[in-house]
Amino acid sequence: MSLYDDAVLVLKSYEDQEELRGLYLDHLETHPDGMWKACQAGHVTASALIVDPESERVLLTLHKKLGMWLQMGGHCEPGDTTLASAALREATEESGIDGLTLLPGGPVRLDRHAIPSPCNWHLDVQYAALAPAGAVEEISDESLDLRWFAYAEVPDVADESVVRLVERTRVAL
Repeated sequence: MSLYDDAVLVLKSYEDQEELRGLYLDHLETHPDGMWKACQAGHVTASALIVDPESERVLLTLHKKLGMWLQMGGHCEPGDTTLASAALREATEESGIDGLTLLPGGPVRLDRHAIPSPCNWHLDVQYAALAPAGAVEEISDESLDLRWFAYAEVPDVADESVVRLVERTRVAL
């Protein structure tokens, strides 16, 4: 099965955000290249919020280009076989934490956001990743900083999309 086919199945089985889910599916139907960064009409991305439920905190990255605290994530790559594996790869690469595991049950949220040209949109499929006990993060080339934030601190440092992702992740936990 291709990454494209996996994305369609994941989105068809996602049972929330019906209007946005439909927009993602319509985009993929219209753009067979809609999984890739080269699709200038927008493309599907995969991200994961790294969470430490025992300490009631999340790990966010200070994004190098955007200067915002965000969850780990990014573009799908040719070696990715599933959206889940793309999200896990991005979370591992950007956090430096080995042994992350995705929260069962598929994505916790979808978020469509405008990005600077030449592309128009990221259609982000957002997962939650559980940090192993004793996880130690390591800053990658893609971020300015990594920091753990208590759930209650997130609204003070991040935008609404991250706040909603934390809320949905806490419900899923």
